[in-house]
Amino acid sequence: MAEFDTPTDLVDAANKVREAGYTKTDAFSPFPLHEIDEALGIKRSILPLLVFCGGITGLLSGLALQIFVHYIDYPLNVGGRPFLSWPSFIPPAYELTILLAGFTAVFGMLFLNGLPRPYHPVFNVPRFALATREKFFLLIESADPKYDYDEVKNFMEGLGPQEVFDVPE
Repeated sequence: MAEFDTPTDLVDAANKVREAGYTKTDAFSPFPLHEIDEALGIKRSILPLLVFCGGITGLLSGLALQIFVHYIDYPLNVGGRPFLSWPSFIPPAYELTILLAGFTAVFGMLFLNGLPRPYHPVFNVPRFALATREKFFLLIESADPKYDYDEVKNFMEGLGPQEVFDVPE
């Protein structure tokens, strides 16, 4: 893991790491860096599609529930209205759409991020606490297929970091 002083240095180093062919990498920053996703070669998430599908499922479930109750299971004619009164179906169907889309967003995000993850080996590096305040870190994992300890250490030192750390597992 390498420590950098500025976000520009981190993004430049991440570009070089991706160009060198490393795929199991990660970056840590005290604030979001939108350029880092492209620099590390991170693909777009499928979470928006999952949330859309959750919303559609909520909408269809809400409509199906109301149609079943008002038309099939317990048809009750109140005030001469038709059994399938669509304007009255809108609020419950809308609420169920929002509910299922919200649950899909929360639980999909947790699942796709691999959370909860209370421990990561980078927590063993003493200076890593600065990642929440002022420093920027770039990690190449030992699980990377191209990983060779000496080669990676020399490569990381060639990126011009403030310091390079070994991350104990």
